[in-house]
Amino acid sequence: MKLNHGIHLAYCTNVHRGGDWAETFNSLTKDVMRVRARVSADDPYAIGLRLGADAARQLADPSRLLEFQRWLEANNSYVFTINGFPYGKFHGTRVKEQVYRPDWSTSERLEYTNLLFDLLSELLPAGVDGSVSTLPGSFKEFMGSVGVPDAIYDNLESCCQHIENLTKRTGQDLHLGLEPEPLGLFETSGETVEFLDTLGTRMGSDNSWKQRIGVNYDTCHLAVEFEEPSAAFGRILDSGYRISKIHLSSALTVVPTKEALESLADFHEEVYLHQVVASRNGEVIHRTKDLDFALQDAAGQSFGGLGEEWRIHFHVPLHASPGSPFGDTRNHVLGTLDILQENSAICSHLEMETYTWEVLPRELRALDVVDQIVKEYEWTIRELANRGLAGPH
Repeated sequence: MKLNHGIHLAYCTNVHRGGDWAETFNSLTKDVMRVRARVSADDPYAIGLRLGADAARQLADPSRLLEFQRWLEANNSYVFTINGFPYGKFHGTRVKEQVYRPDWSTSERLEYTNLLFDLLSELLPAGVDGSVSTLPGSFKEFMGSVGVPDAIYDNLESCCQHIENLTKRTGQDLHLGLEPEPLGLFETSGETVEFLDTLGTRMGSDNSWKQRIGVNYDTCHLAVEFEEPSAAFGRILDSGYRISKIHLSSALTVVPTKEALESLADFHEEVYLHQVVASRNGEVIHRTKDLDFALQDAAGQSFGGLGEEWRIHFHVPLHASPGSPFGDTRNHVLGTLDILQENSAICSHLEMETYTWEVLPRELRALDVVDQIVKEYEWTIRELANRGLAGPH
């Protein structure tokens, strides 16, 4: 939906299953339209589309694309952003670190992302800018001791040129958002700026590329890294980089007592990667690849060695705290909205992204997923309205 100051708000359809286009379109016609009927029945409805590689290739068929365009028009809906992080299956099977494959060192990732921009360019309404979000280059574990391969920078440079060519041909403002994530190739705001600075040395003295490649700022990911929104946004913006899109999502937190860690075991599951970052005195003391490894490591340590707080990359509902002994990082979301209140021009693309409904502990997924998403909309729109970002224009 379009809000004040030209801001667009959607939820990411990676919440729903969507391996191929038939499954993706089925979720759009059923689940997404059920949400739409309850949160924006009469106004134009924004869709944050997740397209895997198979679905994207199938949608590229001219007749199928035309059918989808007509469906959007008939349902007074529009696509302004595409999630291009997960390349393959994202539900119902083990994803874990494989969500980073193929990474940006491969031609597969480049071709897939270029195709997403081709599709977005066809779907984008007039006067609306379009974003695609993607992974932070790769996963640190994949790099070994060889460092960042040149192919990652080469492929991003090629993608930038593809986007620029589309922009010149269509007049559209299209941009790619690289998404820092815990234990990704770059995970903090500082590492993100470092990576983009290095990319910039290959782009030459013309800084126009900064309009095409920016940052997809995920409030869950940066909160897990114990960053504060004002410092993180300041670091990125002061370095001259664009905020392409903001993911509104909240992470799980806990004080690692014996009792709390026993309860935390209920959040271990075999589909997604749940990186754990621990702190003491406000400083990160260690990072662990996944929740089960962190719990195993904790079993032999005294409380003092575990740190004072754990933050876990497990998306929890924006509208509801997970309850004692757990907390969440909703304050990072609110701090981000405060920044937008001060300067709404920072970013016009907002996307709620709680994709973990299927794997939440049973007591936290008592509601139907559509009911949960509607509650997230209600919470988010209320907080935006409190800051003059939603409501009467």
